[in-house]
Amino acid sequence: MFKTTRSRLAIGAAVLLAGSLALTGCSSSGSASTTDDAASTLIAYTGQSGDYQINFNPWSPSNIGGVGTIYESLFFITNVNNNDPKPLLGKSYEWNGDGTQLTITLRDGATWSDGKPFTSKDVVFTLDMLKKQKALNSIGYDGTAKADGDDKVVVSFDKPSFVLGPNLLGKTWIVPEHLWKDIDPTTDVVRKPVGTGPYTLGTFKAQAFTLEANKKYWGGAPSVKTVRYLSLSGNTAGADALAQGSIDWQTGPVPNMDDIAAKYPGYDGITIPQNQMALLTCSSTALGCTGPQTDPAVRHAIADAINRKQLNSLAFENTASEISPTFALTGTQKDTISKDVDPAVMPSSADTAAADAALKGAGYAKGADGIYAKDGKKLSLTVEVVTGWTDYITAIDTMTQQLKAAGIELKAQQSSWNEWTDKKTKGNFQLAIDSLGQGPASNPYYLYNNYYSTANTAKVGEAAPMNIARYSNPDVDAALAKLATINPTDTAATQPEFDTIQQHIVEDMPYIPVMTGGTTSEFHSAKFTGWPTEKDLFAFPAVWASPDNAEIFKALKPAKG
Repeated sequence: MFKTTRSRLAIGAAVLLAGSLALTGCSSSGSASTTDDAASTLIAYTGQSGDYQINFNPWSPSNIGGVGTIYESLFFITNVNNNDPKPLLGKSYEWNGDGTQLTITLRDGATWSDGKPFTSKDVVFTLDMLKKQKALNSIGYDGTAKADGDDKVVVSFDKPSFVLGPNLLGKTWIVPEHLWKDIDPTTDVVRKPVGTGPYTLGTFKAQAFTLEANKKYWGGAPSVKTVRYLSLSGNTAGADALAQGSIDWQTGPVPNMDDIAAKYPGYDGITIPQNQMALLTCSSTALGCTGPQTDPAVRHAIADAINRKQLNSLAFENTASEISPTFALTGTQKDTISKDVDPAVMPSSADTAAADAALKGAGYAKGADGIYAKDGKKLSLTVEVVTGWTDYITAIDTMTQQLKAAGIELKAQQSSWNEWTDKKTKGNFQLAIDSLGQGPASNPYYLYNNYYSTANTAKVGEAAPMNIARYSNPDVDAALAKLATINPTDTAATQPEFDTIQQHIVEDMPYIPVMTGGTTSEFHSAKFTGWPTEKDLFAFPAVWASPDNAEIFKALKPAKG
């Protein structure tokens, strides 16, 4: 089995209770649903294993649902396309010239699900709550919000804050002041959530809960009347349920995933390349990293020695795709790839001659065993991986043989997720396999700022927030600081800064590009129409991806009749 993109856990067989709920379509009272009810009920499996613990606080890291469905943001913004932000609670927005003031005009007529009116005071309350509660403020919001009547909010900043826009507008879940002023947002699990979204909480049980269409939703009640979330016990359970036709949407690997429509009648599938897989390196000797991977020549030799076509076939069932050494996505972000980067995409086959040249140029010589060595030390590296991540483990096994052909010894070290995470964040590793995450919008700035800025790293032994490679480059930091002051729509001004950043990260390669991993979802196309397609990718079609899943629920219509 493979890890799921969300949980990254290998998991086992079906839970019969949840499966029977899915098959019978039981209502909360246990009575049989009508045919119409069954046709408009979507059964979703997110990879949840074990009992659900109730938590509908959208600001809690352990919330189990409600983001986008119950609680809305001002606009819908996704990183899988370059579409303009879609108005939700916000109707329009405008930055001033220097990015220090954002004026947001709100939608008229929206109400909370308890009947109270939604106004600008709720937006100001939510933003003030974020500023006050640092534990919730992962986006780094530091503005001052003021209401201008019931339908307008003006947010002021001390410095240009264009790059905060996608998170502030598209990833800030607005909550009702009249209820939240009396709770602790850091601890309350919000058993009875009240939102403005297209759904309200229906029934809740440990093995399944439902969301019901909000009949008073400002956009009109969605055609999918009920969403039932099931707890099964893993990928095998999901695949079995798919084969039985008892779930309607899941994300994760299944047998014969190369042709879902043929192998699972009534279903279709889509694979979206978003997760850029890399060998992460502890790269900086100045910050305490040790080992041969601290030499950029070694990192380049490893990158050259990978046969990505073979790797894709053996480890990823050919669901992975090309990757740029700039870590800009070659689809939605291809226009940001510097024209000075050649090649713009990593080769699909190994280039052992280039690897040899890099290592010999760095003073390495091949020993009698075929492995390079320097100063009496064999070029041997250990790569950290989580036990049970079988696709990554297979990838390492494959790369071990590929790198051996180039004179590099690679060894896998499996450990628990907690131990693997601790090694990465504190810098106690040589290599680790993982993916670099995208930001809130399709703009490489967010990935660069997270993984390459000095502000996001730390000395070995201290926890690094994001930049676990311990990479630090003053030119990159300066370009990132400049990008934060430029309106992202001004591509003539942003591209020179991207050119600078990409020049350095390609030369230094603290994250060795492997491939872009595909996230595969399977959905019941015979039961519902309106799913995202490659030609109309209006949202990221992973069942666990919020708020994208809410946009998909709203777009779907029962196929009956």
